[in-house]
Amino acid sequence: MLMRSPEGCRQRPCKQISGFGSPRLALVTALFLAMPGAALAWGPAAHRFVNNYAVDTLPPEIRYFFEANRQFLVEHANDPTQWMQKDPYEGKRHYMYLDKYGTFPYLNLPHDFNQAKTRFGLRRINRNGLLPWHVGEYSLRLTNALKAQKWEEAKLAAAALGHYVADTREPLHTSSNYDGQLTDQKGLAARFGAALIDRFQGFLIFRPPPATKIDDPTEYAFDAVLESHTWVYQIILADRRAVEGLHDYNEDYFDRFYAIIGPIAARELNHAAHDTGSYWYTAWLNAGKPPLPGR
Repeated sequence: MLMRSPEGCRQRPCKQISGFGSPRLALVTALFLAMPGAALAWGPAAHRFVNNYAVDTLPPEIRYFFEANRQFLVEHANDPTQWMQKDPYEGKRHYMYLDKYGTFPYLNLPHDFNQAKTRFGLRRINRNGLLPWHVGEYSLRLTNALKAQKWEEAKLAAAALGHYVADTREPLHTSSNYDGQLTDQKGLAARFGAALIDRFQGFLIFRPPPATKIDDPTEYAFDAVLESHTWVYQIILADRRAVEGLHDYNEDYFDRFYAIIGPIAARELNHAAHDTGSYWYTAWLNAGKPPLPGR
């Protein structure tokens, strides 16, 4: 999953999508870093990469539509982050604190929303995050837009769905210690999800496997959240080891942090790209395979 030198981009063509490193990306990055800890997940660059490479996972019968709109999907990959500025309820749709529901593998948490609400109460469910359920809801939104042949609505839904799907693959967004605040490592979310990717994006290889049909979008999202949750303690430990003997989180820290945790970041981002493509493909199948426009 990792390149050991930037020459890897010359060995395998790297897609150049405008927006990476642009003033708009810098603005979104600043917005990301200004968010409260509970809202943090992958940074803007990571979400753009996921939507970009998700297009490559699609089968020929729908890829042409997404290929024609690749730039759009990349540019709107961070729309949900910006929605947090206006919608006070948006933040809870980006995470789920699994460790608030007992011990791994959290069998006490029903995956059916109404059952979970009955068992724990709506207030607690909202406080601990709605991410997997929201992925299921947004998958249905994309399906309905495709079925109705509302192409502009479908493109926006696809871009936003990719954002939420990527969040299921951000390990820290599955833990109440999302920012390292419980272990005296505050700022961990931005260091792992944003700064690490920004600094080493040229060394990350994206080769997500082909998209596949998802039988149950909500259940699949729960599986993704649970799987990514298994990396939480390794990230926390890597952050501690990387800063040992240093006075701050400097270049030496990030070199060490990347050496330890880079493979996990690459793995999860590749999974996110595969999952996003699979959700897009599944929405089209569930919509009855409507003929897609050329753009």
